[in-house]
Amino acid sequence: MNIYDIAKRAGVSIATVSRVLNHSPNVSQKTRERVEAVMKESNYTPNVFARGLGLNSMKMIGVLCTDVSDIFYAQAVSIIENNLRREGYHAILCCTGSEMKSKKKSIELLLSKRVDAIILVGSAFQEQFDHSHIEAAAKKVPVIIINGLIELPNTYCILCDEYKAVFQTVSSMLSGGCRKILYLYDTQTYSGMKKLMGYQDACGAFGIPYEQQIIQKVPKNLESVTQIVLESRDEEGRFPFDGVMASEDLLAIGALKALKGKKIPVVGINNSVLAECSTPTLSSIDNMLLSLCTTSVQILSQIFEDYTVPQKISYNAKLIERESFHPGEVNSPVLTPD
Repeated sequence: MNIYDIAKRAGVSIATVSRVLNHSPNVSQKTRERVEAVMKESNYTPNVFARGLGLNSMKMIGVLCTDVSDIFYAQAVSIIENNLRREGYHAILCCTGSEMKSKKKSIELLLSKRVDAIILVGSAFQEQFDHSHIEAAAKKVPVIIINGLIELPNTYCILCDEYKAVFQTVSSMLSGGCRKILYLYDTQTYSGMKKLMGYQDACGAFGIPYEQQIIQKVPKNLESVTQIVLESRDEEGRFPFDGVMASEDLLAIGALKALKGKKIPVVGINNSVLAECSTPTLSSIDNMLLSLCTTSVQILSQIFEDYTVPQKISYNAKLIERESFHPGEVNSPVLTPD
């Protein structure tokens, strides 16, 4: 029996139970008596962590990402930790890698440390079939998922509509005259598949059949991407595409290196610092990482303060135009959607 079981039986939030335990005056007498009756019936003895949840707890939040060396995840962790610190919370970071076994073990470790909540960074934690480990964790603490969508009780998803952003960007490239757009990607996570679907649906809207779409899965390595793009040239050195859309900035920059200044539009995703440092500077879809991470901490604070919060919040992404692409500046014959 824990604080979450008491809250469920009494029909109140965990924050309300916490207030009762801490003798807060901000609880009605009727609610206090109901919670105390459930605790008495259940022979519940609160521990130091549960007693202070949301009020005087150790305020420890578990943060999971697959690989903190990745620039996207590193920036996300930095934003989350800074926001948690401002709210008076501390963070325990676990880098899980991509294996399910390691993800489960990391969640179990955080729960054993009595964290007050868990934040999962990225859709890599959205498995294809089994979310039982996340469901089990959410029965004990609130779980926040950044840029992923898992519909479970006590689980809150803050994500960006990357599908729409890619669809609109590829449509702009096609309406500007591109006929064959190379799509580069490296993972098939929830986020990765939404981006790919945006590319495919935009091509379909312009009458480009699936078999004529150029889709290439590549390693997440700059030199490897550059080499793969270079090897796509024909005997006369011509590339089989007239535009590039990449699922991440790093992949787009690999294409830029291979193109060596050719007037072919290139767009990445993440709007990372890499986009500003490349030559030419890279146009990139901003998937609102700052907003996603900041909102995740705000939602967490609201949960602890007993506010009703939505279980899904979605942001619109936006294209940041730089030297590698400006809509309307493609010189190929113009296409229109079917």
